[in-house]
Amino acid sequence: MHALKKFWIGLVSIVDSDHFPEDPEVIRAKPDRFEFSRFVPFLILHLGMLGVIWVGWSWTAVAVAIVLYFVRMFFITGFYHRYFCHKAYKTSRFGQFAFALLGLTAVQRGPLWWAGNHRHHHAHSDDVEDLHSPVQKGFWWAHIGWMTSECNYPTDYSRVKDLSKYPELVFLNRFDLIGPLLLIAGLYLFGSALHHFAPGLHTTGWQMIVWGFFISTVIVFHATCCINSLTHIIGGRRYQTTDDSRNSLIMALLTLGEGWHNNHHRYQHTARQGFYWWEIDPTYYTLKVLSWLGIIWDLRPIPEAAYQPEAKTESLPETALKS
Repeated sequence: MHALKKFWIGLVSIVDSDHFPEDPEVIRAKPDRFEFSRFVPFLILHLGMLGVIWVGWSWTAVAVAIVLYFVRMFFITGFYHRYFCHKAYKTSRFGQFAFALLGLTAVQRGPLWWAGNHRHHHAHSDDVEDLHSPVQKGFWWAHIGWMTSECNYPTDYSRVKDLSKYPELVFLNRFDLIGPLLLIAGLYLFGSALHHFAPGLHTTGWQMIVWGFFISTVIVFHATCCINSLTHIIGGRRYQTTDDSRNSLIMALLTLGEGWHNNHHRYQHTARQGFYWWEIDPTYYTLKVLSWLGIIWDLRPIPEAAYQPEAKTESLPETALKS
């Protein structure tokens, strides 16, 4: 009976991310540990890729998967990370609602949960309290293990007071399945329409779901997680920060500019993470275009101190936003 109750609570919490049997503060105080029930959603995502055995492939489905990889990676890097976590630019209230809704389609939970955990990471980067430090707990824990621990599941609203004052953002954060379900429905309808009106493309609704949702989502997920794991292990260090953050061109290419992680940890609130012209930062280029269109504004520049020799000496990371 206890196991059945726990399963039911876990199932409900997938639908409502703020549903808990205990006070969230009590849950957050529990020790870190791998929990299989929290791993099941990740397992389902990965098993979904096996659907390719039955649905096959088409150039159209592969193209959609690639496009959705880069589009949703930008939703994470440009919206979840640089806006919700660091407020690297400004936008309208409708704009931030749209950014949150679009970010949900990447299947990385809600924007307030994402921002709260990331702000905590900056406040405790690579020390014993860091949620996902490969230096403290190893590669796999930093990559995915920390997300399976019950204590990391509740949203820490105390770290996102500037965001939680908007009820529409709290709603999307609670019911974060809205984004994935809308994406799945859209992909199925799109694939079915192509099957009916353009049979020569050899695609179907289910094929579009397997490629556009499952395969694309899993790759987006692991590329994003590599910033937590690999960029604290592999790469160069321009700034001798108190954490072990690194710069990596390969990771920057895979994550649209997030690979300049050492730059980011030294000056975390800048809209641009590639500090020199050769440090490719597609997220920043896209944000710049959005600023020209008036959708966003006041992009925070790179401080002049970033280019001074003394800036490369050891210094504490900037304090994460608290409110």
